[in-house]
Amino acid sequence: MNKNYKNKNLLLVIAIVAISLVSCDEVKRTPGSIYMSDMAYSRAYESYADHSNLTAKGIYYDNLPVAGTIARGKDMPFPYAKDKAGDTTNYYASRSVQNPIDSLSAKELTEAERLYLVNCGICHGAKLDGNGPLYKDGNGPYPAKPATLVGDVKYESMPAGQMFYSVAYGKNLMGSYASQLSRHQRWMIIKYIKNKQAAAKAAK
Repeated sequence: MNKNYKNKNLLLVIAIVAISLVSCDEVKRTPGSIYMSDMAYSRAYESYADHSNLTAKGIYYDNLPVAGTIARGKDMPFPYAKDKAGDTTNYYASRSVQNPIDSLSAKELTEAERLYLVNCGICHGAKLDGNGPLYKDGNGPYPAKPATLVGDVKYESMPAGQMFYSVAYGKNLMGSYASQLSRHQRWMIIKYIKNKQAAAKAAK
């Protein structure tokens, strides 16, 4: 009985030694190919650390979307570039671009109105009548009357895409608002203006 017990213990020791030798083999220490190393070995991220020169640190991340793709939740890029001086080709071509926003919820409408008043109302007026604080019936610091967005058939019939072009690149004395407003915010404001124009027509 004791002899069998000793034999079992001996076999167990031999098995443990064999497994240890196999697991410590040099071949097992060589890793295979890693196809997504950033996911396998993610680097710690310090919120307030300097990330100005990641490439020098061996981190190749450009923070840009893949070419030809659109980030989820983002609008399509505007298909027309700014015209060169004296050219109006893209300005008129932009008439074909449709507003990607079909309608505004009550919350979105409130935000669109706020964006309009902050960025546009100072010239075009809270009533979209071209009589903002900078004009004041001709008594303000701005001598030329801004566009009357509600009440002038020229702007009431202007397509949304052409309005977007004007807001994005500027038109005549109005400068570009691309740095102040995101693409989606610009479309929201244009939808707000079109809603106001439609309401004014319906009230006639």
